[in-house]
Amino acid sequence: MDRAKAEMWMREALDEARRAEAEGEVPVGAVLLINEKIVGRGHNHSIRAHDPSSHAEILALRHAAHNMRNYRLPGSVLVVTIEPCVMCTGAMIHARVEEVIYGAPDPKGGALDSHFHLGDADPLNHKIEVISGILEEECSALLREFFEARR
Repeated sequence: MDRAKAEMWMREALDEARRAEAEGEVPVGAVLLINEKIVGRGHNHSIRAHDPSSHAEILALRHAAHNMRNYRLPGSVLVVTIEPCVMCTGAMIHARVEEVIYGAPDPKGGALDSHFHLGDADPLNHKIEVISGILEEECSALLREFFEARR
């Protein structure tokens, strides 16, 4: 995907992140695309749902799987404001997400580039193409400002 399109879709993910923030959640948002159309959306919902698995990526995957009537999402692109964690990356591998585009790295828990490189790990049966740094400063600032306001 070219950078202009990636930025356009990242703005959609940022809208989702702002919804999370408005609900008192950590501002992370995601959209899932198939054939350049949004088929799934999600934003963090763990606090309100009392559910540690309610990350933006998981909710976007669930929404897309429901809409597509299939737990496999071949050819899909997940756009998310922060580098996905191990749990979310595992779900993406199981769903057969083809590509992940993310904004800000997660130096504490990122599972695609920062620590584990699960998107292309040899023992796994599915590989994920990764594009990082799309609207990175805007994605980082949203998270940074959220946490600074709570300190």
